Amino acid sequence: MIALRLFRSNDILYSDGIMEGIPNIEPFRERQAALEDELAHPDFFQDQRRAAQLSREHLRLSDLLALHKDCSDAEQVLVDNKEMMEDEDEEIRSIAQEEHASLEGELASLQEKLLLAMLPPDESDSRNTVVEIRAGAGGDEASLFAGDLFRMYSRHAEERGWKVEPLGISASEGGGYKEIIFGVTGEDVYKRLKFESGVHRVQRVPVTEANGRIHTSTATVAVLPEAEEVDVEIDPNDLEITVCKASGPGGQGVNTTDSAVQITHAPSGITVYCADERSQLKNKNKAMTVLRSRLLRQKQEEERLKYAENRRSQIGTGDRSERIRTYNFPQGRVTDHRIGMTYHSLPDILDGKLSEVLDALETADYQLRVDELLKSSTE
Repeated sequence: MIALRLFRSNDILYSDGIMEGIPNIEPFRERQAALEDELAHPDFFQDQRRAAQLSREHLRLSDLLALHKDCSDAEQVLVDNKEMMEDEDEEIRSIAQEEHASLEGELASLQEKLLLAMLPPDESDSRNTVVEIRAGAGGDEASLFAGDLFRMYSRHAEERGWKVEPLGISASEGGGYKEIIFGVTGEDVYKRLKFESGVHRVQRVPVTEANGRIHTSTATVAVLPEAEEVDVEIDPNDLEITVCKASGPGGQGVNTTDSAVQITHAPSGITVYCADERSQLKNKNKAMTVLRSRLLRQKQEEERLKYAENRRSQIGTGDRSERIRTYNFPQGRVTDHRIGMTYHSLPDILDGKLSEVLDALETADYQLRVDELLKSSTE
């Protein structure tokens, strides 16, 4: 549940029936009209992907305009109510005064919903996701922490009804993972997990620490929207593909055929290795999924960097060097440094109960975007 505090009853202003503090609705009307012209074109459905995208946009704009009308109607009711509060009839004044607070609250709620509906959607929000976790500073303890994070996200995915599929694993001899890459599929996966990218820090006493000293270790998380083939163009001639036998700790799990696949994309220098499957083709497909997602993320990051004041830099959805969260075991708390929130429920959070944390990040992001929308509407 997203709860923004955008309005207070005494902030609601009236000016000839026109809502104050709401951006001009006309650009949205014009865009809807343009889309209706496109939808009516005989060749509209020839490009199924584009047709689906524009149809979703048209539906979103239709809902937005309907919500704007609801806001206008509610505002007019409140204006009428305000006039009734000045009526000569005492009974009418009394009824109007009793209803006034409720009508103010209804209008504020509708305005809040309208502002959120006016925010441009993130096209990646509905995508499935590739998550990469790498052990950072701290040796074996960092690898164990990477394993803890993987378990945390896996348990949260289980609670949400999402599916987790390993795409690449590099286990550590001391336990945990040097690196683990996995895909997450389900509803609103990227929308919920996109703010998890960055450096996660753990403070605890390692099992191997004889003197009870607290150690600090880190792991980096990268959350990538899963890319489709049409999102990024990959020239097969730019790929260097090598196959080899998968390495492992021994026993029946070690592949005896050349099924492991390593793909290097020459222009970007990105290298992906996958050896999870016994089938070379399956490993190649998984490696290509990770490669496409990394290239899409690189493309998106290049676009983001063109705008120094982009709001994503404020919440932090892309910089892997940014320390975003600390998990402090001695005090049983988790602190998200971007929004200054501390949660005294570390065991529950590591067990996958992330909803409260993710809700707070999503709310902060919405608030920043609304502030920017209001600022741009006055410029």
